[in-house]
This record gives sequence, C-alpha cells and structure tokens, in this order.
Amino acid sequence: MSRGMGRAAYKPVGVLLGLAAGTVAGAIFRQVWTMTAGDGEAPSATDEDRGWGEILAAAALQGAIFAVVRAAVDRGGAVGVRRLTGRWPD
Repeated sequence: MSRGMGRAAYKPVGVLLGLAAGTVAGAIFRQVWTMTAGDGEAPSATDEDRGWGEILAAAALQGAIFAVVRAAVDRGGAVGVRRLTGRWPD
C-alpha cells in the first residue's frame, strides 16, 4: 500500500475515533467534575452564578481530560492500523 493510500484509508478511521474520543472524554469529565465539585453539572462560561475560578478550573479540567483521551485513542488507533497493515499511518 502506498504512503498516500495508507493515509487515505486511515482518515475515516481517525474521524470515527475522534468522535468516540469526544464522547468518552465528556463522560469522564462529568464523572470527575461530580466527584471533585460535588455538583452534578459543570458551569458554562456564561453561568452568572458561578465565579471565574470555578469556570476556569472546569474548562482546564475538561481540556486536559479531552487531550489525554484523544491522544490515547489516536495512538491506539495508529497501533491497531500498524498491526493490521504493517504500516504506521501518516
């Protein structure tokens, strides 16, 4: 399989893995937020009743969780493609 063909073949897999990563990261974030803040719902940036600290902490936590889950899913997908095809996706 040519280098360009491998990249094209991995593209739809990468998109599906990205969607799955977002769903998983959102579920993890909701659980972590509930455990740490004791509140079932994380604040939105426009929540008038929440302070800057709480809103920024929630955003930082959500971003960190999303980045870790996305990296783990992307890496796992690349390893899986290499096992199936013998080539690392570009």
